[in-house]
Amino acid sequence: MISGEVSRTLDERFRLTLPPEFAQAIADESGQTILVKERAGCLSLWRASDWQLKLKQGVSLIHQKIQAGRMEQRYAEVQRLGRLLSTRFRTVQLANRSRLLLPDGFREFLGVSANQEVIVVGAVICVELWQPAAWLEHLRAEMPQFNPLFQDLSQ
Repeated sequence: MISGEVSRTLDERFRLTLPPEFAQAIADESGQTILVKERAGCLSLWRASDWQLKLKQGVSLIHQKIQAGRMEQRYAEVQRLGRLLSTRFRTVQLANRSRLLLPDGFREFLGVSANQEVIVVGAVICVELWQPAAWLEHLRAEMPQFNPLFQDLSQ
């Protein structure tokens, strides 16, 4: 269970040092992890095996529907999904076990510049990277729902 919130500064070469316990939770033994575009101002980091399982389950179901002829009227949507999926995630390597280089495209999506603060959040099953203003906005919108959500998920 990954939890916690820390502030880190993106260096001049667009590298971000993760807390060791976060890096250990999302990287495999070789230091690889999956970087994912979640929403404007937010990226996530996943253990590769967890991400691949999640992706495989969804893609497999869509593939079955295509083969069964149930998606013929929805090819434009399938193409749209394919475009989004092909640019949504990337395998990245953590250097020195916890330093992440944010690639082009991902740092623009996150909305951060060199020497800017990034909020690193443990989201139980992954680690999220937030542009500070987006994180604050997200918290303001979501925090009032914490108790009902917690009660619902913990029953």
